[in-house]
Amino acid sequence: MHAVPDLLRHAVATLAYRATKPLRDPPPEFAETRASPTGRTAVEIVAHLADLIEWANRGVAGQMEWRTENSGSLEAERDRFFAAIAKLDRALAAGEIACPPDRLFQGPIADALTHVGQLAMLRRISHSPVRGENYYVADIRVGNVGLDQAPGKIEFD
Repeated sequence: MHAVPDLLRHAVATLAYRATKPLRDPPPEFAETRASPTGRTAVEIVAHLADLIEWANRGVAGQMEWRTENSGSLEAERDRFFAAIAKLDRALAAGEIACPPDRLFQGPIADALTHVGQLAMLRRISHSPVRGENYYVADIRVGNVGLDQAPGKIEFD
């Protein structure tokens, strides 16, 4: 078993905070928006986000097994992602995990952060951009991993 660094829980809280921005109040057409004809749609990216965090949960339990799901519903996949991230945070808060914390970060968590950036780009493509933010001063709190996040302190266009 491995001890959980506090920074890992902060990374999970950061992921949740950043994911709320492009997933909050998207226009109806956002779900099917893609950057190119062969790129993933927004709903496919959100499903992949949920898959990544469910994979992290299995890793924490000692079973690094990859699985994919996609309901086709942006709301359902968003909810699946946030349920998975809450479960991951609870497991990390318990303090011991069955996989190396650095691998957990460099695999599913870092990958998920990349895909959140893609969602922000797709919001702009769908003519509903999210505001940029100075994340250094953002009110990100360990344990706050749901859709209910603090508003941005310093946002810009």
